[in-house]
Amino acid sequence: MKSAYLYVRVSTDEQAKRGYSLREQEERLRSYCDTNDIDIKDIYREDCSAKTFDRPIWAKLLNELKKQKNKKQRNNVLFIKWDRFSRNVEAAYQMIGTLRLMNTDAIAIDQPVDFSIPESKVILSVYLTIPEVENDRRALNTFYGMRRARKEGRWMGSAPTGYINRITPDGKKYIMPKSKEAELMKWVIEELAKGVLVAEQVRKLANEKGLKCERNNFWRLIRNPIYCGYIVVPPHENEELEFVKGQHEPIISKTLFYEVQDILNGNQRAIATKSNSVTMLPLRGFLKCPLCHRMLTGSGSKGRNGRQYYYHCSSVDCKCRFKAEDVNLYFEKELLNYKLAPGAGELFKMVVMDEFKSSNRDEFDERRNICKLIEEQEAMLSNARRKLMKEEIEAEDFNIIKKECNIELRKLEEKLNELPSTSQNMKTLEGLLEIVVDRYTNIDKVRDGRN
Repeated sequence: MKSAYLYVRVSTDEQAKRGYSLREQEERLRSYCDTNDIDIKDIYREDCSAKTFDRPIWAKLLNELKKQKNKKQRNNVLFIKWDRFSRNVEAAYQMIGTLRLMNTDAIAIDQPVDFSIPESKVILSVYLTIPEVENDRRALNTFYGMRRARKEGRWMGSAPTGYINRITPDGKKYIMPKSKEAELMKWVIEELAKGVLVAEQVRKLANEKGLKCERNNFWRLIRNPIYCGYIVVPPHENEELEFVKGQHEPIISKTLFYEVQDILNGNQRAIATKSNSVTMLPLRGFLKCPLCHRMLTGSGSKGRNGRQYYYHCSSVDCKCRFKAEDVNLYFEKELLNYKLAPGAGELFKMVVMDEFKSSNRDEFDERRNICKLIEEQEAMLSNARRKLMKEEIEAEDFNIIKKECNIELRKLEEKLNELPSTSQNMKTLEGLLEIVVDRYTNIDKVRDGRN
C-alpha cells in the first residue's frame, strides 16, 4: 500500500481573494488518497508565502523526510497544484532535487507530471513558471499602483509616527493626525528649529514624553516632508525624485520643516552665541524712560576699564541714562519678592487647571464618548474580518459590515475634528504653568541666563 504526506498551503491574500482554504485543500487530498488507496502518514498545514522555502511547517516536513531517508519505502508529498509547492522556479527545481535525494517524490494531484518521460519536464516548467510570473506581474502592478497613488498625494503603507491609518466609506485609504503623537512630533520639530539642542538630545526628551522612537527611525522621521504636507515620489527609470502635495493634513508648516533641514544639514548654526550685550542688557526694551516715557534701549561704550553698558532713552533729545549693572542688580532684588513658597506652585497649577477643566467639562465628555464609539466600530470591523478568515461569515456579509462601519467611522471622525481643540489648549496651558512655576520657584537662580 502506498503512503504519502499531505501538504496544504495558503497565503493571506489567496485565502481572502481566491477562495483557497486549508480545509478545502485537505478534503480534496484526502478524497484523492481514499480513491487511490494511499495511506496518509501525516498532514502539514502552512499559512505562508511560497516565494521561498523558508517556511516553518515545510522545514518540519523536511526533518521528518530526513528521518525516513534510509528506509527502503519511497515517500510521496502530495499537494493540490504546483503553486501550492512553490512560486519560484529556481527554488522549486532545487527542492525537487533535494526531495529526490531523500527518496521522495513531489506530486501535484491536479497537475500530474510523469518524470520518467523527458517531455514532461516542459510541462513542469510551465506549471512552475506561471505562478512566478503571476507573482511578478502582481508585484509590478502593485509597484506602479503605489507610485501613481504617491503622485496623487496619497501616503501608502502604515502611517508614520504622528498619523493613523483610516478608510473612507467608499474604501479609499488615508492618514490623519493622531492627537498625542502628532503633538509630540510637532514639539520635536519646533525644538529642533530653535537650534538650541542637537537631534539626539531632542529625541531623548521626546522619549521621556512618550514618543518611544529609536535613533535611526528618529532621523528618518525628522527628514520626512510628510509632516509639512508633502509626499516623496522616489526616482524611477527616467523620472527624477519628486515632492507632491499630499492629501493629508500637515502638522507643521513647510517653512518650519525647511528651517529644521537647514539646521540638520549644517547650513545654520545649531546654537546661537550669546553676545555680551544680550547678557548685560537683558531689560532692554522692557523699561520706560522716567522723563519722556519712551522705551529705554541699551548699548555699550568702550572705556579705560573695559566695555561699560548703559540703559538710555531711545529719543535723541532725551539725556536719560542709567548704568546697566546697577539697574540689573536692583531688578534682581525686586524679583526675589515674588519667589513662590514651597508647595505654592503645585497649588497654583491645581487651581488653574481645575478652573480650566470645569469650564470645558462638556467638551471633554463629548470627546471621550466619540473616541469610545470609534474604538467600538473598529473592534466590530476587526471581529468581522477574523470571522471572514475563519469562514464563519460570507464575503457578502463582511462587505456589508465593512461598509456600515466605515460610514459610521467617517461620521465620528468628522464630528471629532469639529470639536474645539480643548485638549491641545489644556496641554499648552500645562506647559505654560510648568514654566511659570519653575521660574518663580527658582527666581533667585535666574541670573546671567543660568535658568
